[in-house]
Amino acid sequence: MVTELKYSNTNTYLIKGEDGYLLFDTGWAGTFPMFCKALGELHVAAQDIKYIIISHFHPDHMGIAQNIANLGATIVVLDVQQDYIHAADVIFEKDHKVEFLSIQEAAVLMVPIAESRDFLGKIGVQGEVMHTPGHSEDSISLVLDQGMVFVGDLNPLYELELHKGTVIDESWQHILAHNPAKVYYGHAKTADLHELVLEANSVEQKELYTLVKQIMKYIDKGKPLAWIQGKTGANAEFVEDVARMYLTHQNVGVQGILDRIEIKGK
Repeated sequence: MVTELKYSNTNTYLIKGEDGYLLFDTGWAGTFPMFCKALGELHVAAQDIKYIIISHFHPDHMGIAQNIANLGATIVVLDVQQDYIHAADVIFEKDHKVEFLSIQEAAVLMVPIAESRDFLGKIGVQGEVMHTPGHSEDSISLVLDQGMVFVGDLNPLYELELHKGTVIDESWQHILAHNPAKVYYGHAKTADLHELVLEANSVEQKELYTLVKQIMKYIDKGKPLAWIQGKTGANAEFVEDVARMYLTHQNVGVQGILDRIEIKGK
């Protein structure tokens, strides 16, 4: 049902509906030829894309939306995004090296976010769109009933401990209330939440958790890294990674360090 298109620095996704595809996000202006090539490799015609939803109107997520719309797709704008449609135009206007087509606002389909489930149901996609500010005020996430969620540039889950009590935290809590199984990011690697839970409960992960906690305790006591390495038996690179994250991220906890520097399994 979901296919990731790999053609730019932004992760974009094709979601199969009843009569074609819904495209979630696009790449930077100038990537249209690469977009078409990526579609060709999947044997998908650009005309098969019926709708485009944009997570937020930053240049790397909406850059070729109008190029694709010119081939027949309809750009869907949620009401919470209405004032931001042309927010990135000024950036492209200053860059004369790439072709940019401004979104033709008169042709977009404006959908109240409260009615997003009805709209998606009509095109054969079961789910809803949620307003998830944090990265930007116009950020939205697409939550599918099958357990998949597309969050654009909302700060990844492994950073959540750093954002407790913020708008980012509130947005994630709203998403997590739907019990998603898989999270598709705009720039990070797709996260399988079921696998993460299994990893967190494994013996190896518990041992790693204890080791990081011990390293943090010795850092608090002012012990040098070489001493910590000898005391814990951890390799030097591991100790340096933990120390760097602990000292540069205020209030970060053990799991936040493990997730942030992606040292699971090392």
